[in-house]
Amino acid sequence: MVNSNILLGVTGSIAAFKAAEIARRLIDEGFSVQVVMTKAACNFITPLTLESITGKPALTDLFSGPYSHISLSKESRLLLIAPATANTINKLSCGIADDLLSNLWLTKAGPTLIAPAMNHRMYHHPSVQKSIKELQKSGVKFIGPVSGSLACGEEGEGRMSDVATIVEAAISALTQKDLKGQNILVTAGPTIESIDPVRFISNRSSGKMGYAIAKAALRRGAKVTLISGPTSQMPPENVSFVSVEKASEMETAVLRHLPKATAVIMAAAVADFTPAAIDKLKLSKKDISVINLKKTSDILKKVGAEKGKRVVIGFAAETGKNIENAKAKLKEKNLDLIVLNDITQKGAGFNVDTNIVTIIDRKGKITDYPLMKKIEVANVILDTLTGLKT
Repeated sequence: MVNSNILLGVTGSIAAFKAAEIARRLIDEGFSVQVVMTKAACNFITPLTLESITGKPALTDLFSGPYSHISLSKESRLLLIAPATANTINKLSCGIADDLLSNLWLTKAGPTLIAPAMNHRMYHHPSVQKSIKELQKSGVKFIGPVSGSLACGEEGEGRMSDVATIVEAAISALTQKDLKGQNILVTAGPTIESIDPVRFISNRSSGKMGYAIAKAALRRGAKVTLISGPTSQMPPENVSFVSVEKASEMETAVLRHLPKATAVIMAAAVADFTPAAIDKLKLSKKDISVINLKKTSDILKKVGAEKGKRVVIGFAAETGKNIENAKAKLKEKNLDLIVLNDITQKGAGFNVDTNIVTIIDRKGKITDYPLMKKIEVANVILDTLTGLKT
């Protein structure tokens, strides 16, 4: 990652302890993190704690090195202040530079993100709201705050956004928006087909691949509609989310949202069969000898038939690297790309955060990829999509 340095500013809030987790997660994502603390922040979390996580001294003194406020800005891509107190927000708005962090704000040319944390009355005070508006005019983006229980025991808007939201905002701010203007429809997860009020037919799909695609597309500037069967995954913020259960419900949702889509990525594992009849009451064991099934509708084939100028991408989960099966599916369903994964390979099955894929395009080009995180696989798929659209 070229110039992956992030400046993490930490100010004097009880939420400062969350800065350690923010730093750790950013490092896990491949970023280098340099922490800059205000003197007040040191009352809530020690510099040593943050140094231990980042492997770099947590800077607290404007005079710790000559021109550090300039060199640090030049060496970083993003200034993230989390948490940011009312005092810091007001200072930055007025251009007051009396410590290292506020000097960095004046010298930083790249993006700045601020995650406020304070009492709800402080947050809604006219002076703070005025400062926020002024900073927004200069291009600063604010993450939260959110409503909830505050450290003082009160309830209200002023709680710092959760760590995952802050980290995602930082990654998004540093991601090229090459999909801006695209409306991408993504399906994810399994469908479940009821037998009775208790039992159902389904599959092992966790939805992780589809959710990773939705997240990656959002980071790259696309508008994303995510249609998902039942999973334990949390939908990314800012996605247009549609929850479904049965294959028939997914079909209805996909066809309803298809007209606005410029690309469709069908990562869902839709059940191939559904019970011919659903019992309204739970069946006893002795009453179940045969379950009559019927085929579900082929949603991907219907999308392929109505694709027009859209790019349509399908998936083929196989027990073995069945290239010919994937090619046949690509042709039969009028796809632009098909993503083949052999679920028998270690790290490429269900309920894992990695995948091993082979991408085949309609011209017959076959590209194998090694074991990667699913978010990396998602970006490979989106890179291929942008190549088709250029």
